Amino acid sequence: MASKRKASVAIDVARDEDVARLANLLGLLLAQEADFAPDPEKQRRALRAIVSDASIGRVYVAREGADPVAMVSLLYTVSTAEGGKAAWLEDLVVRPDRRGQGIGRGLLAHAAAQARADGVLRITLLTDPGNERAHALYHSLGFEFSSMRPMRLKLV
Repeated sequence: MASKRKASVAIDVARDEDVARLANLLGLLLAQEADFAPDPEKQRRALRAIVSDASIGRVYVAREGADPVAMVSLLYTVSTAEGGKAAWLEDLVVRPDRRGQGIGRGLLAHAAAQARADGVLRITLLTDPGNERAHALYHSLGFEFSSMRPMRLKLV
């Protein structure tokens, strides 16, 4: 039986040179979601937009040396209900060979702490209904299910 490696990563903000590797990580996530399919060019385009403009949001990366092994993205908006800055947690993905080592938990806790320090009042996210592992992780960090139900209008 193989033993799991102890997580030894550094967390920081994504840089331009990370975009291609982060797009690959997003491909892993989108391939398992019911509503989306990976499109590397779309993922690179969106990541470049976020990384190049801090007013849009932040992408945090867990790295082993220069190698990104996980990422989470927060996108900013203004909530009239909260009376200020809010964020959407758009993506959380950990490379499959590094899952179950606390990297996602650490990355998410870091992103939430940074958001709080940046004046974010609420973080909202969507998950697939059957993703119990993700639900347990989010719940353990204080996220709660909302009574609101998401809807979507695709414009293209």
